[in-house]
Amino acid sequence: MAQSTPENWRRTDEFLSDLLVGHDPGLEAALAAQRGAGMPPIEVAPVSGKLLNLLARIRGAHRALEIGTLGGYSTIWLARGVGDGGEVVSIEAEPANAAIARASIDAAGIGDRVAIRIGRAADVLPTLEGSEPFDLVFIDADKQSNTIYLDWAARLGRTGTVVVLDNVGREGEIVNEDTDDPMVAGTRDGLRMLAEDPRFDATALQTVGVKGWDGVALALVLSPGP
Repeated sequence: MAQSTPENWRRTDEFLSDLLVGHDPGLEAALAAQRGAGMPPIEVAPVSGKLLNLLARIRGAHRALEIGTLGGYSTIWLARGVGDGGEVVSIEAEPANAAIARASIDAAGIGDRVAIRIGRAADVLPTLEGSEPFDLVFIDADKQSNTIYLDWAARLGRTGTVVVLDNVGREGEIVNEDTDDPMVAGTRDGLRMLAEDPRFDATALQTVGVKGWDGVALALVLSPGP
């Protein structure tokens, strides 16, 4: 029996990716551009990108909101998920990252579906109020602001909006109530909000793979608004 080790997690993830995701020139070019620009390799794993794509399609999402563009890898997955005529609004704090993402998204042939808003998400999100509600929200940015982003996910969504909160495992540190790591504390706060806020119904899964030991929370918006 194979041992549960980081190396075997990685090999299994790569096997699943090769089998169920395959190779894709647009996505691989986006990763190459991200690496070439010196961005950190913190994008979602291929199997997680495919999950976002499937969730958008299962939900029949027409509009998706992404908080944290980075190099545009997950944005491409979401844009393909919303299909022709759909829209992804992606928020990125760093203009240099947004420029790399914009070029990669356009090169992938789905640039007409993606609007990148540059700025701190906490500042950009209020400007989206009054627009058509989002059907899916993907949160993958600074963990200290998770509760702010979740609040806006409900405000900008509708009943039935799917919310995906990434990186909730934190290598098991989320069980540490005395943590002094602000990212872990922010993750715990976000999970607690999903448990206690009546606007959400949620679950979470811990994961292992090429990104190590982590996890993802999935939530359904039961009632939008503040």
